[in-house]
Amino acid sequence: MDAPRAVRVVTEVAALARPFDYALTPETEQASVGDRVRVNLHGRSVRGWVASMTTSELHLKPVLKWLGYGPPASLVPLLSWAAKRWCAPESRFFLASSPKRIITQLPTPPSKVSLADNVRAQLVSLEPGVVRLAPCVDPLGLILGAYESTLEREGSLLVLVPNEAWAQRLRGRLAQRGCAVASGDDEWDRMRASWPVVVGPRSVAFSPVEKVAGCVVIDADDQAFHSEASPTWNAATVMVERCSNDEAPLWLTSALPSPTLLETAPLRVLANESENWPRCVVLDRRASDPHSGVLDSDALNAAHEALEGTREVAVVVVLQRLGNGRLFACAKCGELARCLVCEQAEEEVDGGLSCGERHDVRAVFCRHCGSTKLRRVRSGVTTLARDVAAQLGCAVSEVTSATDPLAPLARVVVGTEAVWQRVRSTDVVIFVDFDQYLLAPRETARREALLAVAKAGRLVGPRSSNSGLVIVQTRRGEDLVLGALTSGDVTTVMNEEVDIAKLLELPPYVAMAEISGDAASTFVGELGASVRVSRVGDAYVVRAPDTATLTSALNATARPSGKLRIAVH
Repeated sequence: MDAPRAVRVVTEVAALARPFDYALTPETEQASVGDRVRVNLHGRSVRGWVASMTTSELHLKPVLKWLGYGPPASLVPLLSWAAKRWCAPESRFFLASSPKRIITQLPTPPSKVSLADNVRAQLVSLEPGVVRLAPCVDPLGLILGAYESTLEREGSLLVLVPNEAWAQRLRGRLAQRGCAVASGDDEWDRMRASWPVVVGPRSVAFSPVEKVAGCVVIDADDQAFHSEASPTWNAATVMVERCSNDEAPLWLTSALPSPTLLETAPLRVLANESENWPRCVVLDRRASDPHSGVLDSDALNAAHEALEGTREVAVVVVLQRLGNGRLFACAKCGELARCLVCEQAEEEVDGGLSCGERHDVRAVFCRHCGSTKLRRVRSGVTTLARDVAAQLGCAVSEVTSATDPLAPLARVVVGTEAVWQRVRSTDVVIFVDFDQYLLAPRETARREALLAVAKAGRLVGPRSSNSGLVIVQTRRGEDLVLGALTSGDVTTVMNEEVDIAKLLELPPYVAMAEISGDAASTFVGELGASVRVSRVGDAYVVRAPDTATLTSALNATARPSGKLRIAVH
């Protein structure tokens, strides 16, 4: 006689990492791997997912209720891999791949159809790999090429973009060209039914399609693809693993591929690089009159000229704020206060100046001219909006992540990088304080500075059209990034990023994790000799030769009581 059928269930209780066995009853016998169920756990009724089927002669508690569809069985191994890769409970990733409401029926997906002849003329055929895509090149041709090349493959084409606003526009464009498209957020049942194309933001990496026919990740280096909340998973990394499992082609685009991306797949270049970067002007404000206002005279003239046109939004002014929001500049010569060791911006520390790493706490004076009078370079969108309105003599809209996305915009917009999602085109983009990018306390500061200008380029158009303009205000002298902006050639910066990553032992040349929280010191003290631990500020950095060694050490170490955050890169 066959043993009674049972299931192994991963519950939503994240503190209990291991699965539990439950018996199937005639009322719940339709449950299969990935489905959502309700079970009794220590007297509590909790939800969970069927992780695997099993049999048992033991007297098990029954599954109380079948709750509907969850991720398909084919996706469960990926969810288990992600849990180990980012040192998190499996339930976090099952939840990421599950619907927000109960789904008990699935629609019938439409058939894949070939593109019409007039649409086929727009597609770009390119071998899978890392695509260096200049910012002013429309990625639609690449996506259409990926769709056409995967028509004969089983499964869905996944397209990931940095934000939902972009995804919504792209879904509309693909639908107009005859593609059956499902949303990555609101149409879970369509994804589960394997719709031909799925378009959405980061969450699409765990979309519940049965099989991936192919995938395109636009701006794969964008920080939006990296989850800051624990677990700190990365969508591009997930798609590399998922496409490998399904033997599906993968295209990863970036205006400036990171060292990690370059190690992932062969590099391809699409379109003329320099001509498809925006026209950029660098304004050195070190010698400018401190009473001239937040906008340099040349920037002010460009803004007035743009306002004479007819574009709905004529001028966009961007301010990127650091965590502490302060830089110091010499009131006499305009030079920024920077550390001699790491060249990062210095801040006030116990009456002196020092960088965030505290390499050298020194007296308050300018290293360039010796003046002891330094002034704060203040940042703040509200204050900036007021000053820009006064200089231009017109109404200004302020845009931040907290701004109502449906609020009307004036012809001049001042804000953070939230403007990329609100404004579609403009004549002039002004980075009022570009040093906030260049001197950010991150190893990726240079690349992020260039990528910010790349996003601005999508608003103003390529330099070949000689239409829009990106203006960068800075107090830096010679800088590799500033030279790349004026020439449109980012190859030198890309190669130097690789050299720096090797020199500083950064990913992908080592595996790295950051450990923080009250219990961090106890946890790292229990790690074995296979990893190296160093302290940086209030956190610990753990390095290992490869990801497998790192995650094995982290997962094998018992979690102490207290707050603990593990961020695996």
